[in-house]
Amino acid sequence: MAQTIGIVGLGLVGQALGARLRAAGLHTLGYDRSPQAAQAFGQAGGELAASLAQLAEAAETVLLAVFDTQGVLEVVEGPAGLLAQPHSVRLLLDCSTGSPDLLLGLGARLAQRGIAFVEAPLSGSSQQIGAGEAVALVGAQDAAYAQAAPLLALLARESIHIGPPGMGAKAKLATNLVLGLNRAVFAEGLAFAESLGIAPEQFLALVLATPARSEAAAVKGPQMVAQDFAPRSRIRQHQKDVTLMLDSARAQGLDLPLSRVHAALLAEAVAQGRGELDNAAIVLQLRGRKSPGGA
Repeated sequence: MAQTIGIVGLGLVGQALGARLRAAGLHTLGYDRSPQAAQAFGQAGGELAASLAQLAEAAETVLLAVFDTQGVLEVVEGPAGLLAQPHSVRLLLDCSTGSPDLLLGLGARLAQRGIAFVEAPLSGSSQQIGAGEAVALVGAQDAAYAQAAPLLALLARESIHIGPPGMGAKAKLATNLVLGLNRAVFAEGLAFAESLGIAPEQFLALVLATPARSEAAAVKGPQMVAQDFAPRSRIRQHQKDVTLMLDSARAQGLDLPLSRVHAALLAEAVAQGRGELDNAAIVLQLRGRKSPGGA
């Protein structure tokens, strides 16, 4: 494995990935347009690149942890991107949740340039990623997957190879649909229980002790009860994912009625300035909500 790993995108996920790599004795070279994100990465022990070109010249392996696939395309193929100048890049590993069709096309173009492409969105919050508890849902050709396997073993407790590029994004969207709705359902149940006079702590204990239990309740329930909304993941990121789910389903002629309701709740949260809060803050859209009849 290369001793220097480049990381583009130094937000919650990028910071967690960098910490795991440095704990394994690897050197991390990071880049982010945000001075605040770059500063945090440097303070945590990572080296900073002044540009994407500098990073691409120094690192054969680059991890991408940017917001969406348009960002990935700009970082990789844009006029000031990783591949715009002579570079050393041989393996690109994309950890964002993105557009399956665009990632399929990117993988084909990179293969023509002799660059292995692995899309590996990570199922888990930044906190879980930092603890090595995430699962990588991998879309890659077999040879690229084999090349990335030692690195994936450092980043995730398990890697599941779904198929070629694009399939990792499809798997992440489908599993995130279930995760997001579980989280929203627990939040609605909590608001309902509170309206009936059941204390939040007691309701959480009830859910975790009964068949109503879910991983979302176990992980996000304590945050909702404590009203701890410091971001481990962000509402605006999940809003982006739900939009991709609805777009992908629409292209297949499929309706996702529960996800349409979820999308409206997320849009409401973002419009009210809660987009940067943790996904647990969806409970704020449900607590004290009045019925349509006003009763």
